[in-house]
Amino acid sequence: MPSASLEVTDLEVSYGETLVLKKISLAVAAGEFVALLGPSGCGKTTLLRAVSGFVPASSGTISVAGRDITNSPPDKRGMAMVFQSYALWPHMTTAQNLGYGLKLRKVSRPDIAKRVAEILAMLKLEGFGERNVTQLSGGQRQRVALGRALAINPELLLLDEPLSNLDARIREEVRHEIKALQHKLGITTIHVTHDREEAMVMADRIAILDAGRIAQLGSPEEVYNRPNSPFVAAFMGAGNVLELEAKPAGGGIEIQPGPHNNSVRVPGFAVPGPVIAHFRSEAARLGPADSGAADRLLLRGRIVQASYPGGFYRYAVAVGQNQFMVDDTRRLAVGETVGIGLPVSSLHFFSRRGT
Repeated sequence: MPSASLEVTDLEVSYGETLVLKKISLAVAAGEFVALLGPSGCGKTTLLRAVSGFVPASSGTISVAGRDITNSPPDKRGMAMVFQSYALWPHMTTAQNLGYGLKLRKVSRPDIAKRVAEILAMLKLEGFGERNVTQLSGGQRQRVALGRALAINPELLLLDEPLSNLDARIREEVRHEIKALQHKLGITTIHVTHDREEAMVMADRIAILDAGRIAQLGSPEEVYNRPNSPFVAAFMGAGNVLELEAKPAGGGIEIQPGPHNNSVRVPGFAVPGPVIAHFRSEAARLGPADSGAADRLLLRGRIVQASYPGGFYRYAVAVGQNQFMVDDTRRLAVGETVGIGLPVSSLHFFSRRGT
């Protein structure tokens, strides 16, 4: 199957007077899987539709394998898209849906039949070729939509939240199947999703979009462990936000003691003054309110709410006027006084002056 690189340079897209994409630049290597991740309205679907040709560019360029396709129609771009709704023909069989793109390209019937058989085998849908797509499960329909896109041998595969209509168990199963298939075929893939875990599992790199711009681009490990802004930190799960005072100390900073926290040194963070620290609920540890350590920030608070999402307990802990979510395997009582222990390495620090 062919594969090609994608180059988006200074791309802008407007809807009327509203500028939706703002100087987007993105390079995707041949065979790479890139996820476009972000909240609703951030521009990720608009970027995908601009790449596919369904939305015109206001300025900037889009190139595939060095070929400028900025103004090319969708059917001349060497791409195929899998839509959120699957967009299958309900009056057609599975085989007819899989071969539809080939039929439009005037491929011979024997060659269509051969290619459809290959796709059915590839997607583990043997025996379903003559079944109407309305008789298939959600996971099977998703496979048919994917197979229809792959049948035409596109240079790029575009996925527009294709798993959002599936239940949680099937969604987890199918996303691993898609990643394995993409890796086997080596096809360049752009995947739009608002699901952080989905992007982490499937993508080689993740582009996190915010208000029409790429906020951060990197491997799943990079954007998860080294977010470059409070927005990225919060979107990647570090939703607990703590305001602290700090001063310079030996190549880093020293968090100043406060009414609800101890003092601790943070190496390698060179911005003094007021800071904010983001942390994930699973990174914290609950213990006695006086259980501080030299490499751990301790917050003193009280449990105000408890829930059991499965496998652990999730607690809302009030610290002064703030509340933080903390996970723990132990069952603790609402009203209990506790300390939230936070290893310095689990905290993402940013200057409060820049927020």
